[in-house]
Formats: sequence, structure tokens, C-alpha cells
Amino acid sequence: MTESQQAAQNHDEHEPTYLSHRQIMSVLAGLMMGMFLSALDQTIVATAIRTIGDDLQGLSLQAWVTTAYLITATITTPLYGKLGDIYGRKKLFLWSIGIFIVGSVMCTFANSMYQLAGFRAVQGIGAGGLFSLALAIIGDIVPPRERAKYQGAFLAVFGTASVLGPLVGGFFAGTDSIIGITGWRWVFLVNVPIGVVALLVVQATLHVPHRRLDHAIDWWGAAALITGLVPLLTIAEQGREWGWQSSRAFLCYGIGLIGIIAFVFIERAMKEEALLPLRFFSNRTFALTNIVGFIMGAAMFGGLAGLPLYLQIVKGATPTRAGLLLIPLTLGIMLGSVASGQIISRTGRYKVFPLIGASSLIVALGLLSTVKPDTSLVTTGLLSAFFGFGLGNLLQPTVLAVQNAVSPRDIGVATSSATFFRQMGGTLGTAVFLSVLFNQWAARSGTEFKDAASDPNSSFSLATRDPQVLAQPQNKKFLETLQQMQSGTGGSKTGAFNDTSFLSGVAKGLTEPLFKAFTFGMSHIFLIASGATVIALALLFFLPNIPLRGRGAGEAAPAGGH
Repeated sequence: MTESQQAAQNHDEHEPTYLSHRQIMSVLAGLMMGMFLSALDQTIVATAIRTIGDDLQGLSLQAWVTTAYLITATITTPLYGKLGDIYGRKKLFLWSIGIFIVGSVMCTFANSMYQLAGFRAVQGIGAGGLFSLALAIIGDIVPPRERAKYQGAFLAVFGTASVLGPLVGGFFAGTDSIIGITGWRWVFLVNVPIGVVALLVVQATLHVPHRRLDHAIDWWGAAALITGLVPLLTIAEQGREWGWQSSRAFLCYGIGLIGIIAFVFIERAMKEEALLPLRFFSNRTFALTNIVGFIMGAAMFGGLAGLPLYLQIVKGATPTRAGLLLIPLTLGIMLGSVASGQIISRTGRYKVFPLIGASSLIVALGLLSTVKPDTSLVTTGLLSAFFGFGLGNLLQPTVLAVQNAVSPRDIGVATSSATFFRQMGGTLGTAVFLSVLFNQWAARSGTEFKDAASDPNSSFSLATRDPQVLAQPQNKKFLETLQQMQSGTGGSKTGAFNDTSFLSGVAKGLTEPLFKAFTFGMSHIFLIASGATVIALALLFFLPNIPLRGRGAGEAAPAGGH
């Protein structure tokens, strides 16, 4: 039996009850509010992270803040799929919003980057359900062929959040204090009123049918997954600092390997009750899309981590302006997703769009690796848009492919699994790429300053011989910090970049070598991501092109009720 025939048989055995267009739009209102909470938080934090890192003396540790959030969001995602089957997706969606609010309040009172990372981990527990449950609910009530159109509404949420996030985040990051609370802390505190409104809207509008499916929750599998992932992500973050062959590194390798092996054995023993039922991996569509999702998550989060820092550190953009300069990336995602969604709805075919998306990403990441300190903002904006267009053609079609390839009774677990692999790739990608970036930046800086100092006509040499430049306090401070970095008295190499506020107001000629070193490190992460995407593209050629299912006989028609 072919995979297409198996998908059709699964559909017949577990016929879902799809809702009318009017009912779907009512449900969408609740889902969009919950997703808006998560999307807005991501754009606000990404815009304000440099200010937060500088204030907490730990910008080079920002990967911990991001990866802690992604680790808990990743690990809880498959749990939400199982728990949603038992207790209903609405209850779990409300629960995830509530946990997210609690985590946000905790983040408001963080006094170090490590403490902030811990509180962001609490946020991540809530965030793990926001995206996967929303997609699973859509999978429950909308037939696959029409799903792309309705999922386009989620893109409007992300687009709106991408515009508002930089403005709100930039305002808070640029404000010293508001009613006695440091400005950047409102980046997290603002989630509280938004979250409360989201809870009320979801409670009032999110009415979805629920057929209880009793499961034994795979707690041992979750524990093994945590044991496997956390040490490996830790060494991904700290490997260059500790040494990849140090005793601590091998300890992480060993514990991680034991955790992963234990996870596989537990999942085999749990069978249908496993967090990730192993039978799914015999489905070629499921296996391929999740491998590709893992790679794309790494490439996506790696790229998104580097661009805001480039705009703020090298280009000197304020947090607000840096966020606004990334709007082309969001527009690219929306264009790619909306266009692919409309065509998929009309044709029922999806395979070509992931191929277009991966190809676009390879080119975009390759071109982004050539960005230098003097590259125009117009160029970076166009490349960001192209990067987003590639993502837009990948994200939605691959989720549709997974949902279409499994039985409707498995949509919750399959959707959460797809989200899990993408977030796992994103977690690993963020840890590795930011580690590479900061270590390359620190390592390359000495070479760049040495080359600049040896050239009497370089901007750096000319600036250091200019009495007016040397008379300015911020330039003096910069040169003192530079001397400490070169002599090693300022701590670890990457630690020198824990607070980049010393760059503010410094003469352009003095900072040019430092910015060249930063783009050198940034080019490495884009090239690595581009190479990984080549592997993803090769795998996508083997993706089955199963026609998307439509409505069953007698079911309500789509938009307009016709």
C-alpha cells in the first residue's frame, strides 16, 4: 500500500467533524490572541536583548536566555499534544497562556543573565503549547486542503507583532525607568495585561469539539529527553570556552548519549503512548519533514540571532530602528506563506514550495555571508526579505504535509512532533551559532586591530593620531578597553563583549577593525546555515507529494458557506 493510500485509509477510519467557515473564524479569534502573545514577546525580546545584556553585564551569554526558553518550549511541545487529547486543547491552551504570564512576571525581576535564562525557561513551558496547540486545533476543525488559507491568519498575527514588537521593545529598552521600574523590564511585564486579555478572549471564543482520548503520559520519556538534550545544548553553548575535548565536554557527551539511547528504548516500550511514537518514522513524509524541520530550525534561529546584533552593534541602530529594519524579513515570510497557501488550496499540491523555499534560503544565506560593515541597509533589507521568503515557503507547507500524511486522530501528536523537531533545531542552532559568532568575533579582533595598526593609512591609524579624536572621553574609554582586551586583563575573550555599551559614541575609525571582526564571525554562521540547508534541499526531493484531503460528503463548505 502506498503512503497516499494509507493516508486515505487513515482518514476514512477516523473521520473528523470539520466546522463551517463562520465557526472557524470564531475559533481563530481565540487562537490568534494566544499566538499574538508569543509572537510579540519574541520580537520585543530580540529587539531589546542588547540593552538587557549590557545592563546585566552578559551580552555574550544571551544564547543562554534564548536557548533556555527554547529548551523548555521544545521538550513540553510533545507533552501538550498528548495532554490535549486527554483534557481538551482549549484547557491546555489556557494553561499555557497562564504559565507564560507567570514566567513573564519572573523575568521582570531578573538580576543576572543566568537568572533571566532560568525565568525564560518558565516562560518556555507555557510557550511550548501556544504554537503547537493552535496548529493542532486548526488541524482538528479544517480539512487539509483549506487549512493553508486559514493558517494565513496566523501570519497576519506574526506580521503585526513584528511591527509592534520593535516599537514597543525599542521604547522600553530606550527608557531609563517607568514608575520606578527599569525600562527593559517592561519588555516582560507588558505580557501580563496582554496575557490576561488573551485568556478572556480564548475563554469566550475558543469552542472546539473534544473527543477524549485517554493516554498514559510518557513522563519517563520526557525525563530521558531532558537528560539527553540539556547536556548536548550546554556543550554546544560552552564548547569553545571549555574546549571540545575537555573533561566537562566529554561528561556532557556521555550524559547526552545515555539520555538519547534511554529515550529511544522508552519510546519503543511505550508504543502508542510514547511522546514520539516510533511508528511515525516509518511514514516517509513524517520522517523527511521532521529532519528538514530540524535543519531549518537551526538555520532560521541562527540567522535571526545574528541580524539584530549586526544592525545594532555594527550599524549603530537603536533597538527600535533595528527591529523596524527587520520588517522586510517579516514581509518576506508573509509573502512566501500567503502565496504558497493560496496556490496549495487551489491545487492540493505542496511539494514544490518547500523546494523553492530551501533553494531561496541557500542563496539568501550565502549572500548574507558577504555582508560587511559598509554594506548598505538597502542591501541587508533585500537579503532579509529574500531570507524570509524562503522561510515562508517552507514553514507552512511542511506542517500541512505532516498533518495530511497521518490519521486525523494523530494530528495532535504529529503536529507537536513537527514543532518539536523545528524548535530542537532552533535551540541547537542558536546555541552553536551564537557561540561561533562571539568566539570568532573575539578571536578575529586581535588580527584586525594588528592589521589596522600596521597600516598608517587605515582609518584606525589615522584616528589614533588625531588629537581631537583622542581628546573625547568615549574614545579614551574605548582604547582603554581595547588595551585590556589585548592584554587579557579584562577577563575571557568573549567576556570582553558582555557589555558593548563602550562602543556608543566612539569614532568610526576606531571601531572599524572590531566591526570587521564581527562580520567575519557572522559570515561563518551564515555559511554554516547555508551548507546545512543544502542537505535539507536534497532530502526534500524525496518528499512524497500526497494530494491534500478536502471535506467529506455533506460537510460544510469553506469560506462563505457555499
